[in-house]
Order: sequence, then C-alpha cells, then structure tokens
Amino acid sequence: MLIHLLNLGRVPYVEGLEIQARVVAARKQGLIDDTLLLLEHPPVITLGRNSSRANVLASDEFLAQRGVELHEINRGGDVTYHGPGQLVGYPIVDLRGNFPGKRGPHLGPVDFVRMLEEALIRACADFGVMAKRIPKCTGVWTFGGAADPGGKIPEKKLAAIGVHVSQGVTSHGFALNVTTDLRDFEWIIPCGIRDRGVTSLELEADAAAEPTMERAMHATARNFGRVFARQMLWCDWVEQLLAPGNGRS
Repeated sequence: MLIHLLNLGRVPYVEGLEIQARVVAARKQGLIDDTLLLLEHPPVITLGRNSSRANVLASDEFLAQRGVELHEINRGGDVTYHGPGQLVGYPIVDLRGNFPGKRGPHLGPVDFVRMLEEALIRACADFGVMAKRIPKCTGVWTFGGAADPGGKIPEKKLAAIGVHVSQGVTSHGFALNVTTDLRDFEWIIPCGIRDRGVTSLELEADAAAEPTMERAMHATARNFGRVFARQMLWCDWVEQLLAPGNGRS
C-alpha cells in the first residue's frame, strides 16, 4: 500500500484547487492511489463552511491593494491564512482503505483529522518542537506554560487543519507554519480563536534544527507515511501521476 507524494512548489490558490480537483476525481474513479499534495500559496485568505466574515479583520480594499485573494471554500473550519513559508498539504485519501485503528467499513472523518494532527506533531518533534492537540480546537499547538509572576502562557497554533469529504474521499487538509511571516495573521482571527495566537517552526525550533520548507516537507511526508502505515512514492509532476496506468500500485 502506498501514497503518492507530489510537491507542487508555490502555486496560486486557484491553480492549487484545480489540481486538487483533478486528483480527487481520479481517486474517486479508482484511477490512482491515495495522494498527498504538498505546496505553498501566495498570500490568500480562505473561509471554510463554518466561517464568519467578521473574523476577517482587514477590509476588502486593504486586501486588494496587497494582492491578497479571499476565497469561500467547502472545507470544514473557520477562516485561515495561507502564504509563503507555510507548508500546505492536500491529502486525497479514500477513507474506505485499510488504515491503523479503522473501525467499520471506513475511517471516520474525525479519526482522519486526528491522524493528520499526529503526523504533524511528529514532524514538529523532528525539529525539537513539542506540540500537542487541544480538545475542541482542531490543529497542532505548542505547549503553554507558566509566566512570571504566576500567569499562564497560552498555547500557540503551529498548524491549521480543515478537510472536506465527498464519496468517501478527502480533500483540503493542513497548513503548517514553517517560516511564515506571522504579521499577516493580523488580517484575520485565525480559525475564529481569539485567546490563542499563532507561531512557526522557525520561531519555536531548536537553534540547531534550522527548519526550512524543504526539510519540513520531508519531515511531514515521512511522518505522514508512518502514521497512515503507507509507503510514500514520489511523483515529479501532475501529469505523471494522472497518466493512464501510472497511478495505481
């Protein structure tokens, strides 16, 4: 069993959605195996199914002046930001496959999200960053701590997660802040959560870890394969993946 791995580099958000749609259609038809798309986007704000426009703090005029696109999409979750230095992953996975811990005929969407969180928690650990889940706050978070005198340092979000499931096949996925300019998150209330901020691997990692997009990509793909108990098989470009006879193991 395998998962195809395709690094698209930095692509406009609409182009990424189009590629994702092609891969999802091929997966639904059984023409390819499960696939993980890894990429970056230029600055863009997306609103999920449960989002509130009030969580976008910047005006349309402000965003337009800076070339920041805004898209309403069908993933779960609230508002989020994508931009350079952020590793975005679109896992296109048939939940009816054989996965660790699967109960019943398919893997539940919540269980799938928990597995995504686990893969990202392990990837963060590869850079010396201890991360965790927070109940009812989907995503991957740093550990909080005590502050002087006697206060509490809240957790900060390292990765946002929002997925969509159609005919048992997933789309959309996760966004891990690697070297992201965190000032751009001031344009929104990330995921609608007001009492916790965001951070990045670059800020949290050990000095010797030197997180880069390439290293984060490899760490994420490696741990994704471990958590989902699949071999990761590299593809060089989309057409190679979708070529007849090339997409099935």
